Amino acid sequence: MNFLLVNLLVNLRHRAAALTCVAACLSACASSPVADETIAVAKASVTRAEQSGAPQAAPVELAAARDKLARAEKANADRNLPSATRLAEQANIDAQVAEASAQQQLSHKAAMEFDASMQALRQESMRSSQPTQ
Repeated sequence: MNFLLVNLLVNLRHRAAALTCVAACLSACASSPVADETIAVAKASVTRAEQSGAPQAAPVELAAARDKLARAEKANADRNLPSATRLAEQANIDAQVAEASAQQQLSHKAAMEFDASMQALRQESMRSSQPTQ
């Protein structure tokens, strides 16, 4: 009876060790939640920049963001997690710069149109206030 109990315990220990080894391997193969989250944030920033007019207003910055995002995704797939996180953070910043540049250009254009409209109104008001002869 003792022999069966000892054999069962040894067998359970081997199985537990095997399960622990499998769990460790699986966790090592899993990608980092930090890298995944950082990449997701960078993707969202690139999308916002694309929708804000950055392809026309800030093509260089947007291209840099896209390139770094692609490199971050590759580094993440290759399990180079520090590099993936760093590249994703840089992509996020580049995308934000592209979006800000696009917004600045749109604001400048709107201000110029507003100034032109105000000038036209001033001229119209001057014409209508001048006495007719």
